[in-house]
Parts: sequence; structure tokens; C-alpha cells
Amino acid sequence: MAYSSDLSDAEWEIVEPLLLELLPKKKKTRPPKWTNRQIINGILYQLKNGCNWCDLPRDLPPYSTVYWHYKQWRDAGALTQLMHRLHQQVREQVKKIPMDNPNHH
Repeated sequence: MAYSSDLSDAEWEIVEPLLLELLPKKKKTRPPKWTNRQIINGILYQLKNGCNWCDLPRDLPPYSTVYWHYKQWRDAGALTQLMHRLHQQVREQVKKIPMDNPNHH
């Protein structure tokens, strides 16, 4: 079941390489049970719906897993950097004047 907050395949193709570049490197102890895409979809669901972490739908990864990754990625600055990089890409695509340009109205 897909949620309106889930990333589409096209969106994931843009986000995945950036995420892999920005995420903190960790030792591989065992294969992950959940993919980064499933984790991101859990984070986006919570952010969009404003629900408590423990109220994530059961078909998403467990809320404790989603929240743990959210905290790790946030504290490492990966989420902020991801948003900044995506914003830069969009601005380049539409060729807008940078926001700090004095001629911008």
C-alpha cells in the first residue's frame, strides 16, 4: 500500500544517490531488514501527517526503527544537507536568480 507521502520511483532515483553520499558511514554488521527508501517513507509519513512516531502504519518499518534512523540522520546533518542539495537542483533546473541576489524582488 502506498501513501501520498511515499516517494515515487522517479523521486527515489533523485534522492537515493544523494542519500547514499550524505548518510553517515557505518560498519556493516548484518544486512538491514529495511531499505533506506522504506525508512524515508516512514519519516515522510510522520512529517506529513504529524502523527506520533508510535502511530506509524504497521506496513511501514517499526516506528522505533524509523525514529532511530531519523535521529541519526538528523544529528549527522544528512537531512538538512539533502534538502539543501535538492533545493539547489531545483533552482538550477528552473534557472532562478539566487535568493541572496540584490536584484531579486
